[in-house]
Amino acid sequence: MTSTVPPIRPPKSLLRATGQAIADHNMIRAGDRILLGVSGGKDSLSLLQVLLQLQRHAPIDFQLAAISVDPMVEGFNPGRLATYMQEQGVTWFLERQAIAEQAKQHMGNDSFCAFCSRMKRGIMYATARREGYNVLALAQHLDDLAESFLMSAFHGGQLRTMKANYTVKDGDLRVIRPFIYVRERQTIDFASRAGLPVVADSCPACFAMPSERQHMKSLLAQEEAHNSKIFSNLLKAIGPLLSINSAD
Repeated sequence: MTSTVPPIRPPKSLLRATGQAIADHNMIRAGDRILLGVSGGKDSLSLLQVLLQLQRHAPIDFQLAAISVDPMVEGFNPGRLATYMQEQGVTWFLERQAIAEQAKQHMGNDSFCAFCSRMKRGIMYATARREGYNVLALAQHLDDLAESFLMSAFHGGQLRTMKANYTVKDGDLRVIRPFIYVRERQTIDFASRAGLPVVADSCPACFAMPSERQHMKSLLAQEEAHNSKIFSNLLKAIGPLLSINSAD
């Protein structure tokens, strides 16, 4: 597909942080067929633009498509994404599954967010395999990694966080997170300045209920107000955990 609109150039700071993460963790390789998970939120739409920019100018040749999963919850409307992806010239897959209804029966002791995340991941894996993509890209950023690290330490007694680049258990797909060095405030700023078509309440069910992740976000914000280096320090602390090649 060919784009019908002028390209959007992300800010250098965002490109630099993403490029460094990709290089440090060997995320994108020549010939990769990358499927990007796009929720419609600021982070995934920002990563789409960054990867499109890299595709245009990076020396490595790779293909890029996107997938969105509609969990069929009230308030989520991915309709705007269809037009946007066509304008950007991006092949886009939309998969619908009643995750909220399934959660009521099968969630067990998990939080809704954890259950939904696993279900969405499975759907994206299946789509990547069906369509011949070997890499799944996800848009979690440094704030997400820091929150996961604290949640794991506080509640699980384990030193764990999201991985930068790992191969799934079946060995046929890699999962990459190019935004691991990017702060959430960078994607907020870029999405606003670029007028990205952010889908309001991209996960309404999560916004409707309190979450431990939101508590960690608030805790980190309070700490950062007193220590501006807290996220750079946390990145150093979790650095060795990012390269452990196991599914998370």
